[in-house]
Amino acid sequence: MLLTVAQQLGTVGPWWLELSRYVPYPALLLPSFVALVASLRLGWLWVLASLAALALVATVTMGWVWRSADAEPGPPGTAVRLMTYNIKAYKAVRHDDGFPALAREVALHHPDILVMQAANWWTLSQSATTFWNAPVFGLPNVYGVGQYVVASRYELSDCTTGQLDYGREKQRYVHCTVHIDGTAVELVTAHFESPRNGLNATRREGMGGVAEWRRNYEDRYTQAVELARDLVKSPRPLIVAGDLNAPESSSVIHRLLSVGLRDAFSAGGRGYGYSYGQALPLRFSFLRIDHILVSPDIGVARCYVGGGEASDHRPVIAELRLPR
Repeated sequence: MLLTVAQQLGTVGPWWLELSRYVPYPALLLPSFVALVASLRLGWLWVLASLAALALVATVTMGWVWRSADAEPGPPGTAVRLMTYNIKAYKAVRHDDGFPALAREVALHHPDILVMQAANWWTLSQSATTFWNAPVFGLPNVYGVGQYVVASRYELSDCTTGQLDYGREKQRYVHCTVHIDGTAVELVTAHFESPRNGLNATRREGMGGVAEWRRNYEDRYTQAVELARDLVKSPRPLIVAGDLNAPESSSVIHRLLSVGLRDAFSAGGRGYGYSYGQALPLRFSFLRIDHILVSPDIGVARCYVGGGEASDHRPVIAELRLPR
């Protein structure tokens, strides 16, 4: 209970608290299950307490949400389906079926707007005439730079890159204006620092790897602070989508939510919405680190995750309702 409460506070806490958000959920469920079995030899109050602890882990701690079929219907005639997808192009390019598999996954969800991260190897392998002047996955309006691709059924304008300064490095994000039935919407896609190095250092070196984990986490949080500072300036409806490499309970995501955004899956999702983990040795998804964040004037009718076969990340898809 203490761990769950601490995780949900979302404030900048000690390194171990942030690290606990990345623990695979069987490691959280197992102690609760063992406690439940042990409580069977005790009184019924102990059994109820153990059941409550197990339920707490399986719901709040693991990020379970349940919203109605049409959570925030919004005004009619303004439905837009947005999809964010870390396609891991450097892996897809190694296989004959790599990009066709990505294309099938995108076609399955028919997005009106698609934002992709980690597309470097794909964009570099295409010529300007055959790629940027042609539709991407059937979407005619395309902007790409570095690892990012934005493809839209609607007109794009004023596409630029912003800079996120953190630690010893700099990283970009993409900002575009999307014109949807007379409404100009600000769209941002970002890819925050991966927790991989910090997690591996802690797993292999124990306390000796804590310094690497703390640096890793602080870089990611600094990126969120930098991006949040830029987002405050937006006077229009705003969507932020991408691989943010942090669960919603993390202070990284809370920093972005503090400017008035909310998580689309929490607003319109069902279940856990895990988008990462199936490509790891455990072979199942256990982290929700890919997000679609929206401003209060955008309704969320539904949000869900796609398949995990074409990329290490599952795509996140949100059915949005935009103001006129």
